[in-house]
Amino acid sequence: MYNKNDVAKTPPMGWNSWDCFGAGVNEEHLMANAEYMRDNLKEYGWEYVVCDIQWSEPNAHSCHYNNFAELYMDEYSRLIPAPERFPSSAGGKGFSVISEKIHAMGLKFGIHIMRGIPRQAVHRNTPIKCEGVTARDIAQQFSVCSWNTDMYGIKDGVRGAQEYYDSIFELYASWGVDFIKVDDICITEGHPNDLYSGAKEIEMIRKAMDKCGRPMVLSLSPGPAMIEHAHHLSVNANMWRLTGDFWDIREKIHEMFRKCEMWYKFTSEGCWPDCDMLPFGHLRVGDVEEDSYTRFTKEDQTTVMTLWSIFRSPLMFGGHMPDNDEFTLSLLTNRDILEINQYSTGGRPVVCEKDRSVWTCFDKDGNTVVAFFNLTDDDMNFTMPEGLIESDSFTAFDLWSKKENKYTSDNFSVTVDGNSAVILRICQ
Repeated sequence: MYNKNDVAKTPPMGWNSWDCFGAGVNEEHLMANAEYMRDNLKEYGWEYVVCDIQWSEPNAHSCHYNNFAELYMDEYSRLIPAPERFPSSAGGKGFSVISEKIHAMGLKFGIHIMRGIPRQAVHRNTPIKCEGVTARDIAQQFSVCSWNTDMYGIKDGVRGAQEYYDSIFELYASWGVDFIKVDDICITEGHPNDLYSGAKEIEMIRKAMDKCGRPMVLSLSPGPAMIEHAHHLSVNANMWRLTGDFWDIREKIHEMFRKCEMWYKFTSEGCWPDCDMLPFGHLRVGDVEEDSYTRFTKEDQTTVMTLWSIFRSPLMFGGHMPDNDEFTLSLLTNRDILEINQYSTGGRPVVCEKDRSVWTCFDKDGNTVVAFFNLTDDDMNFTMPEGLIESDSFTAFDLWSKKENKYTSDNFSVTVDGNSAVILRICQ
């Protein structure tokens, strides 16, 4: 059995299909984004291509769900890809062909699943891969998702429950899956299904993943995760969401600062509190009412990339990458920023105010890094917080502008544009 922390020694970096294709992602979409990643981002450390929700539903086509839709399922009550949307899955191949193609590009492949067992299987009382046990025997009929009608939760401690999870991860391993995003499971305050979901199903999933023999990243959604469960999440998962879906709305950026202030102490190798996807570029593709490029300004996007990086959140890009413009690509290929995300240590907030925030960390070479965040519409001047710099004089290199300036301890001041950020590497 492998150590789960070894599969995510640094925060995972990749692309997820939800923000741009919603429930309607198909094989063509996956491959187009994989090819873009190979050609433009792989050399910078981006590697995961993740197919999000509803891949077993033949008629899914947008961000909206079709309630109680017919799903493709194998003889053991396990969901399989719909060949209408993923043609290479026909004939029982599942995602193996797509996975092979993505691996051939030097990348990794991931999928989204909902916790539990399909309601469709329970209603039909179909068998699972455990002799003498059916879907109905292991389903917890009171444990349902409030926003998706596909699944029932699974009872803890009954024969067949662990075996069902073992069987689906055995299937995913045979497909060559490297990353699993499990939804409707991250333990959240006030969740109506706390009695049946959360901890026990996370533990069953962890056991099944370890048993399948293939190293996989385990990502838990949605949020907000509860700080009281930080240890349990760290023991079982590689990533866990700090909020609900993070969309291109400025107020959500401000909310994320509060979450990061709560969770920064719980980042460690293989354990990454997750600020959610980066809703940049072309989003909501094909949605008649919502199709658009990100509503975030360039300043907003700079703030998000800076916070996600100094906090060391996983980086999952949400837009349709082939439509990226030059600015969007520049956000994803700034080696200095990405190195802070991947290799920095000691990230922590030193100023936490409603209109401003200052964070610091050490880069991979031990240099002090300081990030200044302006959370207002107007330009703002910052001075250096006490205790961060020991020298009377120092050089500051701006990781975004690539400009370098020399300062003395008593004349430091930096101006940050409204709703933007400046991040400096200090050489003393």
